[in-house]
Amino acid sequence: MITSMDTGGAERLMVDLLPLLSDRGHDIGLLLFNGVDTPLKASLAAKGVKIFELAKTGSVDDQWVIYNPLNVFKMMKLIKNYDIIHTHNTACQLYVPMAKILCRSRATLMTTEHNTTNRRRNMGWFRPIDRWMYGRYAAIICISDQAHDNLEQYIGSSPTLHTIYNGVKINDFEKPVKRIDNQQQFVITMVAGFRKQKDHETLIKSMLRLPDNYLLQLVGRGETEQDIKDLCHSLGLESRVSFLGVRSDVPEILEKSDVTVLSSHWEGLSLSSIEGMASGRPFIASDVDGLHEMVGGAGVLFPRGDEKALAGAIRGLCENPTRYHEVAIACQQRAKCYDISKMADGYDNLYRSFQ
Repeated sequence: MITSMDTGGAERLMVDLLPLLSDRGHDIGLLLFNGVDTPLKASLAAKGVKIFELAKTGSVDDQWVIYNPLNVFKMMKLIKNYDIIHTHNTACQLYVPMAKILCRSRATLMTTEHNTTNRRRNMGWFRPIDRWMYGRYAAIICISDQAHDNLEQYIGSSPTLHTIYNGVKINDFEKPVKRIDNQQQFVITMVAGFRKQKDHETLIKSMLRLPDNYLLQLVGRGETEQDIKDLCHSLGLESRVSFLGVRSDVPEILEKSDVTVLSSHWEGLSLSSIEGMASGRPFIASDVDGLHEMVGGAGVLFPRGDEKALAGAIRGLCENPTRYHEVAIACQQRAKCYDISKMADGYDNLYRSFQ
């Protein structure tokens, strides 16, 4: 279960992971709290995965549809038909245990923790609710070591905590390392939803410290997109920053880029980071939990929110072909540790341990 098939990492994960679990012998269905039509939803349906919907609106940002308490009752009949209910995102994590109690389902509950932190953990009154919620799950999958450690610190040590790294289809993104000798123009790409978690603002401001032959393209959509467009306008950067929206051709976009970046306030284990590192382009990321452990020693890390350091990191790669090549090679090698087949094996083994 997931709230919708918007453009986030968890949603993209469903497209690649669920067919692999089906290939491993599991009868898979996906329940969406909001079944709004999106490219990711269409892609998953084309792969033959059964999709169910509790509601359907014209916007993935309709929070009332996602957090409607009636969702608890709407899902009760369906969950009786499954042995394992696996949730993603807060609304699903919270409402599914309630539905299981009410309908007396015998299903095993599992959930995936996609981030190293979230806003709920800063709300003291929410902590008892979280502890009750997590306590209803037979298995909690953390997508990185840091996500595991932070959640354990928050809810306490528990044998239900497991770590299975997120993954992507590396072969779809792996390209030869680009040569940049005597190149006249450089294209920087960031693939990320426009959400408060992401720090597009620092990346935009870094463009003021780069020459005019450095261009930026942003892939994604979301609630903060207009704010970032307004920032570009106020800084006079409209001609150098492109907003590409939701795209299904991300591998091709990365192949035509020179540097990939993820500027963020916090992360779990970012799929776009793995894709960027696999692309044969150097990868630069904020030095925050969830990125530090994945990127450190391969790509380039910069202090969160430091546009001067970010601009320096970009120029340091694009103006030094030898350094550029070395970092790109190291990133590709690191990305191979996060192939989605390894993730699917981990999920498969965990599911079968509860048979």
